[in-house]
Amino acid sequence: MGALGNTEGVTNRARLIPVAEPRDAEAAVLVLHGGASRQGNPMVSPTQLSVLRMIPIARRVARTGRKRLAVYRLLNSTRGWNTDHTPVDDAHWAIDQLHEGRTEHLPVGLVGHSLGGRAALLAGGRPEVRSIVALNPWVYPTDGGLDLSGRRVLIAHGTDDRIAIPAKSEAAARNVARTADVTFVPVEGGKHAMLRHHRTFDRLAADFTAATLLGTGATGHR
Repeated sequence: MGALGNTEGVTNRARLIPVAEPRDAEAAVLVLHGGASRQGNPMVSPTQLSVLRMIPIARRVARTGRKRLAVYRLLNSTRGWNTDHTPVDDAHWAIDQLHEGRTEHLPVGLVGHSLGGRAALLAGGRPEVRSIVALNPWVYPTDGGLDLSGRRVLIAHGTDDRIAIPAKSEAAARNVARTADVTFVPVEGGKHAMLRHHRTFDRLAADFTAATLLGTGATGHR
């Protein structure tokens, strides 16, 4: 499987970046970035902050997986979220790519931040998906009606986030809990960019993903 690929119906290209590809992987993890829209729907840059902040999370997931998790970062086809082609479409494309390559038939975990967290929740109904982590997700009331039966879901949100409202995340968690096993964790003092408390966010994402996909360790706090 290559690091580049086309997404149907758009000019820009979504790309998969390998982080860890162990030979005997037991599950695959897809890490999804956020990022606001820009005029003209520009292609995502590997150096934009919303992408860079997911690199340590992806590496932490790989380390915690102890060579049992194949980990990939997705670079979306365009920045932000539009009605013609959303990050959910890119996530579906990426999952298809994983299952056409070395990780075919493996369960999948999704880890996303901000709009990537929303994309993880909205793409989480795929039959391949077993675990979902949404960090400071930018959710809408309509997202709460998802059927994520059989999935394990962690929503972690900084209490000082002024961009994506924590109360909306908590409400989404309650709604999703009607069909799925959901853990909601408030990160005290955490802001949207996850800079000051990045170790907490990294640890929550990695530990939960390893626990739900591999059956190791604790899955967080209820």
